[in-house]
Amino acid sequence: MAGGKILFIRGGAIGDFILTLPAIQLVRDTLPNARLEVLGYDSITSLAKASSLVAATRSIEHGPMAGFFVPDGKLDPELMDYFSSFSVVISYLYDSAGFFRANVERCRGGDFIQGPHVIDVSLTDQSAAMQLAKPLESLAMFLEQPYIELPRRDPDNGDAAWKKLITTSTRPRIALHPGSGSARKNWSFESWVDVAKQLQAKFPLAEFLIISGEAEDRSISEFLELIDHAKINCSHLAHVELPTLSNVLQQCDLFLGHDSGISHLAGACALPSLLLFGPTCPQLWAPKNPAVRTIQAPKGDLSRIKAEQVVKNAVEILST
Repeated sequence: MAGGKILFIRGGAIGDFILTLPAIQLVRDTLPNARLEVLGYDSITSLAKASSLVAATRSIEHGPMAGFFVPDGKLDPELMDYFSSFSVVISYLYDSAGFFRANVERCRGGDFIQGPHVIDVSLTDQSAAMQLAKPLESLAMFLEQPYIELPRRDPDNGDAAWKKLITTSTRPRIALHPGSGSARKNWSFESWVDVAKQLQAKFPLAEFLIISGEAEDRSISEFLELIDHAKINCSHLAHVELPTLSNVLQQCDLFLGHDSGISHLAGACALPSLLLFGPTCPQLWAPKNPAVRTIQAPKGDLSRIKAEQVVKNAVEILST
């Protein structure tokens, strides 16, 4: 296996993928001569390719893939050759009936390792990253560092967002992602604006970078109106590709957010981060990067977190 090919198959959202990166890093470090590839969503797996964690990626949304999800499906010959080229396949896909695994094994005779498609929330002593790496123990690989630190990448000529930021000398730069994939995990817009106002009062030269993605498309205009009304010095980045966004975050001094995929990206960029947790468990879901600090809402109710508490923690981080 030392010089073979290993395939990780990972669907899910941004956070799910980033939580799987420590497992991918573990395999790469243990088997430096192996060729690692990822099958998943292009917009997300591009982060692993840009960071040189894997040699290649492929889209799971490729039409002929559908045959692999039905019993004794009609399999695309090119995909059969693709799967047969790997000595180990590690899949995190939901496959309760085992159809996908059976079809992949029709293509090849190597090892197929089934990883968890969901995290066991009862195992609060095992973070999500640790649970996702657990199946690798069958290969005598044991995860010790449940987080990843993405390398800095030189910007492409077209990375306008990155260039705009680095040509601005205003500091501190505070990245703020006011959303997540679930409304119940979000603090109120008004509370975030209150925090921004207080931080700007303490750091008059501060510049806020408001980050939004698909999950915030319907609401971000409301937030930006509140920010504008409060006269906060800010710029807005929307739908930025993950490799570019990681470059941008690495130029910031603080990240503010919730339990979200972008928060995991900020942690992986080694950016000092302050994350608010409500109904979800930070022991399970928070990035384990050393520069990440969390605030757990009393009884899981985010409305019980006070702006002053967030400001106090943010000032402590910016002052260190």
